[in-house]
Amino acid sequence: MSAEEDARWLEWVTKQFESIAGDDKEIDIDEFKSALKVKESFFAERFFALFDSDASGSISLTELLEALQLLIHGSESDKLHFLFQVYDVDGSGSIDPDELRTVLKSCLRESAISLPEEKLDDLTLALFESADKDNSGSITFEELKAELENFPEVMENLTISAANWLKPPAADPRRRRGAPRYLTRAYWQNNSRKLFFLVLYAFLNLMLFLGAVMQHQEGGGWFMLAKGCGQCLNFNCTFIMVLMLRRFLTWLRATWVVRVLPLDQNILLHQIVGYAILVFTLMHTTAHVFNFVKLSESGDFQLWEYLLTTRPGIGWVGGAASLTGLVLQMAISLMVLCSSTFVRRSGHFEVFYWSHLSYVWVWSLLMVHCANFWKWFVVPGLMFLLEKIVGIAVSRIGGLYIVEVNLLPSKVTHLVIKRPQFFHFKPGDYVYINIPAIAKYEWHPFTISSPPEQSESLWLHIRSMGQWTNRLYEFFRTQEEQPEPKRLSASLRRRRGGQLFSSTDCNGAVASNEDEAIELKMYRQSGVTPHPEPQTPPTDPAEPTPDRLEPAERGEAPPLKEVPVKLGENHRVCNIKCYVDGPYGTPTRQIFASEHAVLIGAGIGITPFASILQSIMYRYRMRKQNCPSCKYSWCENFKDSDMKLRKVDFIWINRDQKSFEWFVSLLTNMEMDQADEEPEGRFLEMHMYMTSALSKNDMKAIGLQMALDLLAKKEKRDSITGLRTRTQPGRPEWGKVFQKISEENKGKVHVFYCGSPALAKLIKAQCERFAFNFYKENF
Repeated sequence: MSAEEDARWLEWVTKQFESIAGDDKEIDIDEFKSALKVKESFFAERFFALFDSDASGSISLTELLEALQLLIHGSESDKLHFLFQVYDVDGSGSIDPDELRTVLKSCLRESAISLPEEKLDDLTLALFESADKDNSGSITFEELKAELENFPEVMENLTISAANWLKPPAADPRRRRGAPRYLTRAYWQNNSRKLFFLVLYAFLNLMLFLGAVMQHQEGGGWFMLAKGCGQCLNFNCTFIMVLMLRRFLTWLRATWVVRVLPLDQNILLHQIVGYAILVFTLMHTTAHVFNFVKLSESGDFQLWEYLLTTRPGIGWVGGAASLTGLVLQMAISLMVLCSSTFVRRSGHFEVFYWSHLSYVWVWSLLMVHCANFWKWFVVPGLMFLLEKIVGIAVSRIGGLYIVEVNLLPSKVTHLVIKRPQFFHFKPGDYVYINIPAIAKYEWHPFTISSPPEQSESLWLHIRSMGQWTNRLYEFFRTQEEQPEPKRLSASLRRRRGGQLFSSTDCNGAVASNEDEAIELKMYRQSGVTPHPEPQTPPTDPAEPTPDRLEPAERGEAPPLKEVPVKLGENHRVCNIKCYVDGPYGTPTRQIFASEHAVLIGAGIGITPFASILQSIMYRYRMRKQNCPSCKYSWCENFKDSDMKLRKVDFIWINRDQKSFEWFVSLLTNMEMDQADEEPEGRFLEMHMYMTSALSKNDMKAIGLQMALDLLAKKEKRDSITGLRTRTQPGRPEWGKVFQKISEENKGKVHVFYCGSPALAKLIKAQCERFAFNFYKENF
């Protein structure tokens, strides 16, 4: 820390102390923990004991400041000696294995890392054996110092981290100096397509507004304003539809248009146009109201008659322009309100979904309200209708079934869907899925996490964050294990009834013998059909068809109950009907046209990259060559029409250890594919970060990080994830990460991100600094 930061830090510590100390101006161990919000009691007790120089059981402000001054201004040796004293619990002047184990166990708890006791023993022995140079059975100060010198990064951090366990409040980010990010040259270069579109969009609206105003000069100022805004509304209320033609935009992504227009930001542009419509409607309505006030003062009708009746005859359909205008104003305002972030992200997605379906009524009312609207609507409306027809056709081709479910940590539901032959997609694409057993009329978008080369099934990984996703998780979690069929009882019933068990089940599955017939009965009892017949899905994702006649009314056997069968605590085999609409393209389709791709996933944001990484490694294996004589394998580094990639960096940031379990087997297989080091370095490099772990800048974490590094080198795998890639504690230092990537000179760098919007802003700012292209997964 700088001198200014040191002074601010000590000032904050003093205020914290004075606010909690009693009349005696001293604090005990409990007050010390409370004041400093220390998570792990072991370190609080060790720091307290070292600060309590007179062993009185309490700390005065003088004792505290003296100790902190030493940590801040002391030499590297002084700080290292303090660390040694923290580890030397009994004060014997050396660290024995049990003391080291106690320290490491406390570090693991504070880092939210769960390891078995045997692994903790391995960590302790790895660090102890490396540091105990003379095999005396204990570590002296000189031995600890010598061991730390083998970790230059740790020694470098020690100079800045000795007091880092006690942190002052974060500085206000709004006090940054320098020009705003939006005025920098890098920002304009990285956002050139979006800025070009916004300028063009604003220019079109301005031209339409001025043209309408010039045509209606005779009506006065308010009338001119109303007509100008109305003309802009004609354009915007149809253009907003074009921005959501997902199939049309997916097709455009494969053309040159993607290099000119920001097709990957269609959702953002849709929101901008939506807000523009709200502003134009407010101005349009207000201008008409003031114009009606003016007319009521000199005309035959009062203001309320102009607003609430058809008597003045304003409008081309029964004089209903005023009434339809007021309804439109309320409908559009409600749609914008219900589409706000706080509604969609607060578990009320259904409010957003159903209110947005009122677009049909809005277009219908606009037809009645404005005589010229149909001219603007006809072409986009036909495109919209065509897209809906294609969507209906795609969803009607065969029924889809969820055949397997895995419940993963952090309430993530992994769905395995039987993939139809006609379904073709690209890595990173997403689909809309409807599961009638969860919600009959709701469709939700999720990224496909399986690669296109996996022909048998589709994977979806769904994080429980709202009402629908939580219902999905609970639906499978609460299913009880189905009882085993009683074979003797069933046989006795068949004999008493004088009938043999039917060799054909109610879904047409045929049994060749009695054993298979009993097995089919088990299927019926469990709800899993061995050979399910396709069923007709709803005609439209947004507007499903009404239910048809009951099976009994059609003279058919009733369908099997859709109940998952538990194969394990978190694994179910099932046969649950679902409908899929898609696939639709995303910005990640640009990956294979990149030379150096950086994939950044935060938490469940890894989902699109799971599909992409599997597809990349499939193509990588296709390039791989093997020497017939020595069996040495390598990958030819050449560009082809399918993939121009020369290097891929994958960065996955998780909050806790369990989240890595989502895709750890997939990542393990990818590491095995690259078992042989390439001449120019690895084609795919993985970087794992765990934010709950104590960072390397934290003095308490020094011993744990050393032990993890030593054991990883010995076992050739990471103790946290089991991968060969070492999991880094804390958050990435993006400046250093991107600086290293920039120095590799593997070609133009394209950064693809999926995760929280807050982190997206930070990464995007760094991309602008290094002139990297930035793409955010968003639909």
